[in-house]
Amino acid sequence: MRALPPGLRRYAALAGLCAAVVLVQVLLSALHAEQYLVQLTMAAWYSLVAVGLCLLMGHTGQVSMGHGGFLAIGGYASAVLTTLAIPAAGASGTALLLRSLGILAARQDPATGADALAVAPWAAFPCALLLAAAVAFLVGIPVLRLKGHYLAMATLAFGFIVSRLLLGLKFCGEADGISGIPAFRLFAGLAVSGKKALRVPNYYEAWAVVALACFLSVNLMGSRTGRALRAIHGDEEAAAAMGIDTARAKLSVFVLSAVLSALGGVGIAHFGGGIGPGEAAVLKSVRYVALVAAGGMGSLWGTLAVSSVLTFLSLRGVFGLYDDAVFGAILVAAMLFAPEGVPRALAGGARRAASLPRGRGRPA
Repeated sequence: MRALPPGLRRYAALAGLCAAVVLVQVLLSALHAEQYLVQLTMAAWYSLVAVGLCLLMGHTGQVSMGHGGFLAIGGYASAVLTTLAIPAAGASGTALLLRSLGILAARQDPATGADALAVAPWAAFPCALLLAAAVAFLVGIPVLRLKGHYLAMATLAFGFIVSRLLLGLKFCGEADGISGIPAFRLFAGLAVSGKKALRVPNYYEAWAVVALACFLSVNLMGSRTGRALRAIHGDEEAAAAMGIDTARAKLSVFVLSAVLSALGGVGIAHFGGGIGPGEAAVLKSVRYVALVAAGGMGSLWGTLAVSSVLTFLSLRGVFGLYDDAVFGAILVAAMLFAPEGVPRALAGGARRAASLPRGRGRPA
């Protein structure tokens, strides 16, 4: 069979992802098991963190143990803005102007029941991504000067800081988090919402965002910038000697991965109608690293496959009380027995098994 041209080969897996997404939905609908689409939708939003970490860890060699913090920053930023109750009675002229432009939307103050105004989700969305990008930029400048376990420890400390802040800040709901987050209305009646009637549209919306993120990642890795990132991963000093601005490249990928994580946080917040400080827990960040390690540090599709399956099983409660222990064990096992990733290890084992001679004996 004739091989695909290099320009099309990189999109073959993307086409396979789209086909798999449609096939899963059709099968679940045919089996009247559409309730599974809820966890599959959430798995898609969480997988954006793994996609971003795959770019950072697999192509620049930078290990981040704090990306759960960026997911929480995105989700909380959108949640705070869209639930902020500005009294509608006696609103200023600026507030009325913003309402006429659709930037502010009418809502009910949960505390008093009075009419109020809050930032519309579509306006809060870019604010959440910009906040995550700004925080990643400010954190990345000093942190990315570190390497190895020093970098991991620094990003772990960042995750701790975000988690503690969310637990202590009153406007973030402290330990209770934020509930009552409105639906993110899109167009033609579509919305990111947990309503039962929107299960199928929400499933496709979430996976469309994942497919877009993968499309951008594939193009980035196939570009001159992607080759520079791989050179940094191979030997940072040699890459710098060839004229690559290593500090700028690492910072750019760090910010991009943070934005993808924040995008997942926004989706989780509006789909679930609430968000809690547990999203920034350090164990959540360790879980994302485990998913990337199990999927293959530089394998986008392996990471996405492992992340989707294991996150879905976790959300279904398959691992029970041992959830965090399972992901920790996965990280250790992947490092020991499948450093290239579980999908590649399985594929390699299958190829070796197929190459064995048939029959009882082996040739001498």
